[in-house]
Amino acid sequence: MNAHDTTSAAVLGQLGRRSADARRRILFTGATIVTMDPDLGVIDRGDLLVEGDTIAAVGPGPITGDAVVVDATGTILTPGFVDTHRHAWETQLRRIMPDVDDLGAYVTTTLAGHATVYRPHDMYVGTRLAALTAIDSGITTMLDFSHNSRTREHSDAAIQALLDTGIRGVHASMGPHFGTWDRQWPADLTRLKEQYFSSDDQLLTLRMATLATAEIAGPVLAYGPEHARAARELGIGVSVDAVFGKASSDAVLGWAAAGILGPDLTLIHATGLTPEAWQAMGESGTTVALAPTSDAQIGLETAIPAVDEALAVGIRPGLSIDVEVALASDMFTQMRTLHAIQRMRAVNAVYATDRSPSRRITTRDVLDFATLQGARTNGLAGVTGSLTPGKKADLLVIRAEDLNNMPLNDPIGTVVLGSDARNISAVLVDGVPRKWNGQVLDVDLPALRDQVRASREYVLNTLAPRPDVIARRS
Repeated sequence: MNAHDTTSAAVLGQLGRRSADARRRILFTGATIVTMDPDLGVIDRGDLLVEGDTIAAVGPGPITGDAVVVDATGTILTPGFVDTHRHAWETQLRRIMPDVDDLGAYVTTTLAGHATVYRPHDMYVGTRLAALTAIDSGITTMLDFSHNSRTREHSDAAIQALLDTGIRGVHASMGPHFGTWDRQWPADLTRLKEQYFSSDDQLLTLRMATLATAEIAGPVLAYGPEHARAARELGIGVSVDAVFGKASSDAVLGWAAAGILGPDLTLIHATGLTPEAWQAMGESGTTVALAPTSDAQIGLETAIPAVDEALAVGIRPGLSIDVEVALASDMFTQMRTLHAIQRMRAVNAVYATDRSPSRRITTRDVLDFATLQGARTNGLAGVTGSLTPGKKADLLVIRAEDLNNMPLNDPIGTVVLGSDARNISAVLVDGVPRKWNGQVLDVDLPALRDQVRASREYVLNTLAPRPDVIARRS
C-alpha cells in the first residue's frame, strides 16, 4: 500500500466494522513520527498503536498485535493542533471584513451590531462550521471563546455544535458585550457544568471567559476576584480576552496582588504589556494565548505578537485563530506568521535599533506552541498535545510525498512551512477518524451550505440595534 492509499476507503471500512469495540486497535506503520514529546523526539519509519481512545505505544517498531493496520509509509504523523482561542459563533460571517481598520471597527460592526441579533440556531451554525473547519485543517482541540451567550439556549446551542462535530472542545462561556441579554452569566456556569461537563474524562471541557478590563463592555465582564472565586468553586479555568496595553498591565498587577494569577488563568493577546506585568505573569505560571494574525492584521496595541516577552519570563505560549470575520481559519497560518514576524524582528534588531537582539525561534518552537503548549494553555497538557503513550489519540496523518512536500528532508520544517489542509490525509480525535482520505467525515455538505447561507442572510438582514449601546456600558 503506497502513501496515496494510506487512508483508503477499505481501511475505513475495517474501522467501521470494529467501531463498537471500545478497545479497537489501529496500527500506523512506517511513518515519520513527530511526537512533540521531549523524550521521544522524531522517529523515522516508526509505528504508532491506538487502542480505543488512547495512544498505546509509539516507537521504531515493529509493534505487533491484532489491529487494523494502516500503512503510513510516506507520511508524517503529528499531534493534532490546539487552538487556544476562537470566537466560533461568528463563522458564518467569515471574511466579511478582511481589511478591517482596527479593533474599534470590529467591535462596532460585529459585537455591537451582528451579534445582537443572533438566535441560538445561529450560534449552533457558526460554532459547528468553525469546528468542522478546524478538523479539516488539523485542529483537534478548539477553545471556543463563546462571548455571545445571550440566553441559556445560546450556550446550549454552542455546546451542542461542539458535541455534534466530535472535536475536543473547550467551551469558554461569557455574556455578550452589547445589546439585550438575560444576565444569566456567570451564574449559568453551574448549570452548564452539571448538565454537560460532569465527567473529567470526556471530549468537552468548560472554562469561564472574561475580558481584562471594563474599557470595552463594562465591569460585569471584567476579570476580578469574584470571577476568580466562582471559577475556583466550579473547578474550572479562566480565559481572559483583550489583554493589551497599560490598562491591562495595571489589571495584571492588581490580579497578582490579589493572588488570582496562576496556571489556571490564560491571558489572550498579551500585547503591549509592561515588563512588570510580564514578570508577574511569569512568576505565577500564568499561561498566554497568542493570536499572531489578529495582533498584526487588526492592529492590537503594538501589533507585534508578544512571543519574545513571553519567552523572556519562561512562558511558552499557545496559539489561536481569534476572529474569522477578518482572519485565516488554520493553524499553519498562525505558525508561519509568528515564525516570520519574530525572526524578522530578531534580525532587524541588529541594524540601527536600540533593541537587544533576541534568539530566533525555530520551526520546532512554533510547532510546540501549536500542539503541546496549546494543550497546556487549555488545561489539557496531560490529555493531548503530543504523541505520548497514555495520552488521547488526537493525531494527524500528513502526506509527505505530495507535490508541495516532497522530498521529505526535515519533517518539522515540512509540517510548519510546507504543509496545509490539502496534505492532511486523516485526522483522529479521541481515537475516532474525523477526516479520512482527505475528506471530513459525516458531513452533508450541501445541507451545511444551505444552513450556513440561511443563517448568514438572517443575521445580515435583521436590523440590529444602533451601536450607541457602546455608550451605555453594562
